[in-house]
Amino acid sequence: MTHTRPEPLIIEPSAGAPAQLFVVLHGESAAPDQVLGLVGAIRQAFPQALIVQPHGRFGAGAARRWIAQAEPDAEAYVGLVADAGTVLAAEIRSLQQARRLSGEQTALAGFSEGAAVILEAVCAHPGLAGRALLFSTRFATLPQAAPAQTTLHLLHGAADGVAPVDQARQVHGHLAELGGDATLDMASHVGHELHEALVRQAITRLQNYLPLRSWESVMGAPAARVDEYSADDDSGKPSAEDGTLH
Repeated sequence: MTHTRPEPLIIEPSAGAPAQLFVVLHGESAAPDQVLGLVGAIRQAFPQALIVQPHGRFGAGAARRWIAQAEPDAEAYVGLVADAGTVLAAEIRSLQQARRLSGEQTALAGFSEGAAVILEAVCAHPGLAGRALLFSTRFATLPQAAPAQTTLHLLHGAADGVAPVDQARQVHGHLAELGGDATLDMASHVGHELHEALVRQAITRLQNYLPLRSWESVMGAPAARVDEYSADDDSGKPSAEDGTLH
């Protein structure tokens, strides 16, 4: 049975035209309310942003997903995520054109399955977004090439039993080998959830991390960034300064 896909939730800038675009994806068997804490943090840090929360394309009610098949095997999952990434990229391009925003002004954020689809989209479609926040996900496959125009921020709970943190380490290391721009933040005692500590660190990354494509032009290549911290540690709180995406 086909269910009509609800319209995305949209938060307009506090005033005037949007300066940034954030597209935030929920995980599998969920709905946009799953990522409300992240959306609230983005809204506070970037009041001039347009924030769009799509519903997954498949499923019904509060149990929607981004891929066409529920609980596929590993081989099928790769193709399904690739298909979903292509559709997502087309939707984002259309939104950018309608709102006159560039890829460099765009940030994508996703949890679990939503993050896997985002990774596929930015790797397959160069320049789609300047930043991608990838929370607690099982990545479908290792990228064949790192997205040169996108900074990837991997954020993971060290105690994640659904998507083990070792896979995030593997993806981060692989991206480093490819010359990609990626960070990995791991919060101790955090499982498969959009924990406040990871959300705080995501905002800090957006506000304070200088992308590799900007850094190399003035400082040369930096060392790979991997940070581990306690979920109870307040050091990950973002600064009061309103940062930019690039």
